[in-house]
Amino acid sequence: MIQREFNLEKQIDFSFSQNEYDFIVKEIPIDFSKKGNFLILKIKKRNLSTWDMIESISKYLRIELNEIGYAGLKDKNATTTQYISIPKKYEKELKNIRSNKIEIKEIFLHDKKLNIGDLKANRFIINLKDIDFIKLNQIEKIVKKISKIGMPNYFGFQRFGKDWEKNIEKAKELINGDFHIKDRKLEKMLLSGYQSLYFNSWLVYRLKLNKNDFELLDGDIFHNLETNKYFTSKKIDNNIKKDFENKKIVPTGLLPGNKVFRSILQSRLIEQKFDNNEIYEKGYRRDALIFPEIKNINYKKEEKICTLDFILSKGSYATVFIENIANKNFNF
Repeated sequence: MIQREFNLEKQIDFSFSQNEYDFIVKEIPIDFSKKGNFLILKIKKRNLSTWDMIESISKYLRIELNEIGYAGLKDKNATTTQYISIPKKYEKELKNIRSNKIEIKEIFLHDKKLNIGDLKANRFIINLKDIDFIKLNQIEKIVKKISKIGMPNYFGFQRFGKDWEKNIEKAKELINGDFHIKDRKLEKMLLSGYQSLYFNSWLVYRLKLNKNDFELLDGDIFHNLETNKYFTSKKIDNNIKKDFENKKIVPTGLLPGNKVFRSILQSRLIEQKFDNNEIYEKGYRRDALIFPEIKNINYKKEEKICTLDFILSKGSYATVFIENIANKNFNF
């Protein structure tokens, strides 16, 4: 049995900041049809959030915001490459896009509008600074361990916003009917942050159950990473344990809401502590653990810079990965 004990090493101090030079993100897209009534734009943007980028493009093309599809939200303080879709009929208006923060790298056809989640994964290239040889060796050791046993798939602080405590209170008021908002985008953002807090709290609790290890429980809902399907196990037998150790399946946690499967039995006894049936947004299951794929670790001795090149599954946070490397305890 693999022992998944997280954050047992000493804390490593280094410098890390999100900016266009030290934080680079590239979407790994789905397979596009290369035909159809939609244009896919591969866009490279700098120091611009996805929402701001979409709003700018809607103004340049003079189209409605809801006509623009996107697969994921990307950080503002970074250089990011991502894909959006627009109806093919607006192709001629693309010449109107003029921005030093937005660069269209490729254009091709697809048969559908892009929706959230229409990507395979995200690739990150991140610079860690003030790294000497001792810290480098520690980082390499921890990265190797994380690749083998995985890491807790917490939502990062970006999910909640700067004033996260106020945002959570607003979400509670929305659910109780004490607060109303016309901006559907903002409403959904507030409620999704509230759902995410439940998941994070559940994950902290599950890890503490077995001294910072993730113990499988009867009734857990698993995500089959090979078939992308979900199933419930009433009994944690040797086959389940083996598939878990071989990274074929991973347990999932609940983002409370409508139309979502809940766990059962022993697992449900814990999950119900972090559930809320009054949340009217759609609920989801989220992988409790993820397994980063390390592409390369490069070190510049004179600059004392360690560059990490890695892939994370969609919806996972590079900042959480960096916290795990630094061995800092999760603080939500």
